[in-house]
Amino acid sequence: MDTLLDRFCRYIQMETTSVEDVDKYPSSPGQLELGKLLAAELHALELADVSMDENGIVMGTVPGNVPGAPTVAWLAHMDTSPEASGKNVKPNIIRNYDGHDIVLSGDPTKIIKVEESPGLAVLKGKTVITTDGTTLLGADDKAGIAVIMTTAAHLMANPDIKHGPIRVVFTCDEEVGRGVDKAGPAKINAVCAYTLDGEAAGELENETFSADLATVTITGVNIHPGLATGRMVNAIRLAGQFLSRLPWHRLAPETTEKRNGFLHPYVIEGGVPEVKIKILLRSFVTAELAEWARILGTVADSVAIEHPKAKIKVDVTKQYRNMFEHLEKEPRAVKLAAEAYRRIGLEPKFASIRGGTDGSRLSEMGLPTPNLSTGMHNFHSPLEFACLEEMETSVNVLIELAQLWGRER
Repeated sequence: MDTLLDRFCRYIQMETTSVEDVDKYPSSPGQLELGKLLAAELHALELADVSMDENGIVMGTVPGNVPGAPTVAWLAHMDTSPEASGKNVKPNIIRNYDGHDIVLSGDPTKIIKVEESPGLAVLKGKTVITTDGTTLLGADDKAGIAVIMTTAAHLMANPDIKHGPIRVVFTCDEEVGRGVDKAGPAKINAVCAYTLDGEAAGELENETFSADLATVTITGVNIHPGLATGRMVNAIRLAGQFLSRLPWHRLAPETTEKRNGFLHPYVIEGGVPEVKIKILLRSFVTAELAEWARILGTVADSVAIEHPKAKIKVDVTKQYRNMFEHLEKEPRAVKLAAEAYRRIGLEPKFASIRGGTDGSRLSEMGLPTPNLSTGMHNFHSPLEFACLEEMETSVNVLIELAQLWGRER
């Protein structure tokens, strides 16, 4: 566990925040630096076919020792969310956690409260890692990276463990929806894959949202406010009207849970002449996304009718689709993962992600890829924390999973 913790703390202290709306991949230089480190560590572990390509994708293979066993892949992403700073992360390691609220030392106004943090109370007595409150932790997804690296090291050091070839893949820019733009099924070359990008121990996520992104462009008419009567069309005011007409009481993240989808405005920028609003469309039922888009169009039309000098355009782009729709192509992917949990004494908890993973797109592209837990919690926030024992559990699950796939043909 010390090696697992050391790896995790080393990785999270490298700034790898991804950046939205840039043309380059990866979007930030820190991802390349972490990639170089991981490639060097894979070389040191003597994995086969270790590479880091021009896009920063790191890959390697734990060679199989069972002839004819299929190749599977383990994936984690190197970037962290742009929703909170990932610079100068200062991990706080709490051994034998006492079960109470955690006040973060770098910003005492930041408190991880037990009642507001699902999964924290059950970690009493375990080792919890938090931030100091000034940055996120980066367990999403450096916990996954540490788990994969630790498991690969264990398998390389213990050739008596029987398993097939295992592809190790570290991607970039997952947090901005581009994680597998440069690492598709053909490059990975496996019968199925697993993202190590989940929460509490025992969770096996075999369903995600389907997702689209809407960009609403409101074009007004600008003129000096002293001469504006009957001439100015303030795009900012129209944006406010547009947002106020969205059905927040039934289709907003703040008012939905479980299997209910939503419309989520998350970026607004511009001025009097033009405003752009970005809105996430999310549903577990892919067909509902078209309905959410129609709602946006209806609202846009209603505002435009009242302001005929304005132009309001709604552009919708596809992001990813519910992995559940595609996992049936390789049913062993979920079946053997569930068995791996049971072999270490955990009954798998099947879960639906109110979000997406690299596995969402990979599954749609033809590589079935469910998601496994790694002990991360409260991600994308300075209140993020991780549990070392849950990360160790993930290592044990992967060891069992490797052996189960080693029995397949």
